[in-house]
Amino acid sequence: MDVLDRIIELRNERNWTEYQLAESAGITQSTISSWYRKHMLPTIPSLQRICDGFGIPMSQFFLDSPEEAVVLTEKQFKLLESTRKLTPEQYDRLLNFLDSL
Repeated sequence: MDVLDRIIELRNERNWTEYQLAESAGITQSTISSWYRKHMLPTIPSLQRICDGFGIPMSQFFLDSPEEAVVLTEKQFKLLESTRKLTPEQYDRLLNFLDSL
């Protein structure tokens, strides 16, 4: 995946200019433009700001297609977090219980 092409793709989906992305991400437009002129990749912190500007997690940035994205509700996330405390036996019991519903 070409990171710079992905940024363009996400901008185009939103009909955003580089300036609009820069405003949303809190990065200067000249910084974004320089990535393209110099064929440079943004740093991880800059890429995180870009993702924040787009309103997406960084993991979604690297997906090949939006259909691959999994978005959890707050309740689903809480349920998954709660299972981290379970022993393997308790986890198996929970799965068996859920299968029986």
